[in-house]
Amino acid sequence: MFTGIVEEIGEVTAVEQLTNAARLRVRGPLVTSDAGHGDSIAVSGVCLTVVEVAGGEFTVDVVNETLQRSSLAKVAVGDRVNLERATPAGGRLGGHIMQGHVDGTGVFLGRDENGVTTFALPAHLSRYVVEKGSIAVDGVSLTVAAITDDRFAVALIPTTLEVTTLGGREAGDLVNLEVDVVAKYVEKLAEAHIRDQVQNRHGGAS
Repeated sequence: MFTGIVEEIGEVTAVEQLTNAARLRVRGPLVTSDAGHGDSIAVSGVCLTVVEVAGGEFTVDVVNETLQRSSLAKVAVGDRVNLERATPAGGRLGGHIMQGHVDGTGVFLGRDENGVTTFALPAHLSRYVVEKGSIAVDGVSLTVAAITDDRFAVALIPTTLEVTTLGGREAGDLVNLEVDVVAKYVEKLAEAHIRDQVQNRHGGAS
């Protein structure tokens, strides 16, 4: 589990294309300070498993499913990425509960002088995003300031712009999105309830 509080900005130092996968090496002195084989680190919001740690860098394998759903398919050497270690049991929940399971990608549209930043939102994710609710953008826990069918806005404080990659985003850049997992569970439970209610009504009328 993660909370969306970025610990450091890392740098991709190597990208190796594998069969239906990719292997990345990322520089992150802080997150590797206590990391070992099998540990989880979120890379721009994507939960990945460490396969090797050496010299302040860690290596991860990214499977095809993750490449298809996230911006990591286009990552290149030199790219900056947000890094967060998994939250330890009993740790502070500084942002919101995140799994590191990216639901899809959005597009950075722009930011005004007050830090209000707008992203394009895929239609299939729109129903999970609500005003004043939580959303993760490139692994950063953010509060939704406004929402329409195809876009949402968040207000970014100067610190967030400074300590995450969001400060360097330009119009057209892809970002990883993870919606609130609670909303997805509620939808699943509600669907079953509504289906049962409809079946009961139809059964009573026959």
